[in-house]
Amino acid sequence: QAQLVESGGGLVQAGGSLRLSCAASGSFFSSFTMGWYRQAPGKQRELVARLTSGGSTNYADSVKGRFTISRDNAKNTVYLQMNSLKAEDTAVYNCQGIAPWGQVYWGQGTQVTVSS
Repeated sequence: QAQLVESGGGLVQAGGSLRLSCAASGSFFSSFTMGWYRQAPGKQRELVARLTSGGSTNYADSVKGRFTISRDNAKNTVYLQMNSLKAEDTAVYNCQGIAPWGQVYWGQGTQVTVSS
């Protein structure tokens, strides 16, 4: 079993930056596909960024050029560097891990609030 714990959320002014971290417990982290999702009030959850075990990435169009997903397999951690934040980036951000055998794990979420 894997557990995911996010950190790094908070309140930031528009134009600022935050880095979210998602620490995973358990084995085989390096083989997981890791992703960040977000859900704003009244909206559906959306994929923000995804990073496969092989290093392939994909991003939501709304964050391309501003957000970067990365991982440190030695630390069992995935990061989301968020730059040039906008008010519309305000949401609860959740970390997701997909194991090679298909099981999906979620973190508890961290709140990001961008003030305009």
